[in-house]
Parts: sequence; C-alpha cells; structure tokens
Amino acid sequence: MKITILQGSARKKGNTAKVLSWVEEELTGMGHEVDSIYLHSKNLKGCMGCGKCKEKAEPVGCIQKDDVPEVLDRMIQSQLVIFSSPLYFWGFSAQIKAVIDRTYCLYTNANQPSHASLVDGQRQALIATGAGGYDNNVEGMVDAFGRMQKYHKAVNAGTLFIGSCSTPDALDESAKKQAVEFARKIVS
Repeated sequence: MKITILQGSARKKGNTAKVLSWVEEELTGMGHEVDSIYLHSKNLKGCMGCGKCKEKAEPVGCIQKDDVPEVLDRMIQSQLVIFSSPLYFWGFSAQIKAVIDRTYCLYTNANQPSHASLVDGQRQALIATGAGGYDNNVEGMVDAFGRMQKYHKAVNAGTLFIGSCSTPDALDESAKKQAVEFARKIVS
C-alpha cells in the first residue's frame, strides 16, 4: 500500500515525530511504501477562500505559488494518508492546518448528489500528541478531522492520541506499543 505521512509538527524530533517514527517503522516493516512529508520545511500558504481552485482544469489548481499542490498530489496518489499534529490550543498546528484548508480543491459539489472527490474512498488516519489527557482537550481536533473526511469522501482508518507527553525521551514502551498497534490497524 502507498502511504503518505503528513508530519505537522514544527519540531522535527519532538513527541509527534517520535510516535510517527514507530508507526513508519512498523508500516515499512510490513512492506508498505511510506512517503513522509515534513511540512515545516515546506512553503505553505493558507487558503485565501477565493474559490479559484474550483475554476481551474488541473486537479490541484490554486493561484498561490507554494508547495501545497505538490503535497496534495502526493496525497492523491496514496491509498492511506496519515495526518499528524501536536495539539495546539485544542486543534491542529499551523503547518498541517494550512494543508487541510487547501484540500478544499480536492472535492466539488459538496452536500449535493454530484459530490465528487479526488480522494474518494481513501483511508485517512489521525495521530495527535499533547501534554494533557484526552478529555476536554483533543475532541475538537478529532471532530474537525471527521468533518473533513466527510467532504473528502474518505474512510476513517483510525485515530491515535498519545497524551501526557513531556519530551520524546519520556515516551515509554506503552506509547510505542500503541503506535505499533495503530500502524497495524490502519492498514487492515
């Protein structure tokens, strides 16, 4: 299976990256082709809400000149996309939020019988890390992710939240076990 990981953390060696390393190692070990994109190193502009992408003939049309079309093209080519982010103020980091907002170009005629999507049927998963626990903390991110998938016409492959994170070195075997089990689950 071709898998794209969207690394939404600004910290290349932070908590989210540590969890992703376990997931990627397991997926690669299972024989999957994994394409990992570190978003913080990309030129990502936020959506302007102009709607010009709906007028362009190419699949990922946008009037902005940045790296988002390349990221979206790589997503389109994948059977599974893993969105990952540390929890920032009950939501996604700026890096991955910019990409999520720009996925507006991937679908047409939302909530109508002719609703179509370039990622229709694609498996999508969410990995989030945070300092606190799940309750009163990550629910907004998980809800937003599910709503996005409705417009993408995607399949929710799963959600993993690793809470009580302090530093990557403090992530224990329990967190690693959750990450490995999650990797196995999202491809089955």
